[in-house]
Parts: sequence; C-alpha cells; structure tokens
Amino acid sequence: MIFKVYYQETKVQVPVRENTKTMYVEAETQREVRKKLQDRNYNIEFIQQLEGEHLEYEKASEHFELEQV
Repeated sequence: MIFKVYYQETKVQVPVRENTKTMYVEAETQREVRKKLQDRNYNIEFIQQLEGEHLEYEKASEHFELEQV
C-alpha cells in the first residue's frame, strides 16, 4: 500500500499548515510507516492511505515520488 505522510521537518517546530511537507511511503500499515521514519526527526501530523482513484490522482502529480526508506 501507498501512504501519504504529512509532516514538519523537526519535532520542535510548531505545526503550521503552510510549512507542512508531504512524502509518499510504501508499507503494509501506518505503524510500519512510523517505524520506517522513526530515525528521522519528523513531527508526523497525519498518515493517509491512498488507494483507487485517489492514488491514481496522486500518481499523476509532478510531486509524486516514493520515498526510499
């Protein structure tokens, strides 16, 4: 499955929507996504599972790139 992760670059940074970044991660569960990213100092705001038409829409975006973790 593909997950879209919304995050801030550091855990001490106050979450501000304009500063939120996204990445795409392939994993079986949201827990596995968090485990894969635990060594990075990210403040993960939300993890969204992408499937069906939503996934196809995201893949069509120029920003879609699976993170290698």
